Amino acid sequence: MTDDDTAASQAADRLLELRGSIDNIDAALIHLLAERFKLTESVGVLKADHGLPPADEAREARQVARLRRLAEDSHLDPEFAEKFLAFIVAEVIHHHERIAESRES
Repeated sequence: MTDDDTAASQAADRLLELRGSIDNIDAALIHLLAERFKLTESVGVLKADHGLPPADEAREARQVARLRRLAEDSHLDPEFAEKFLAFIVAEVIHHHERIAESRES
């Protein structure tokens, strides 16, 4: 086996190792999102039962600021973190609206 073959083999092994770690993190993210949505569903029910609006702009603004700081501290692009949160919050609000509509029926 040549040095090039050894280097290529080591690179392939390292690539598999890195991808395995990425796969584990992806799985953890999915599980965390599932847990988060279970909690936000409870929030949606509580809001619907008490006539509260599905969205809370003040809380959302605080969350954006908090997550931007966390992103910066973690060396993650704060713009990406904000977009990610916006996507999640939009889905949560949509769920809250559906919960409220189902409670009205």
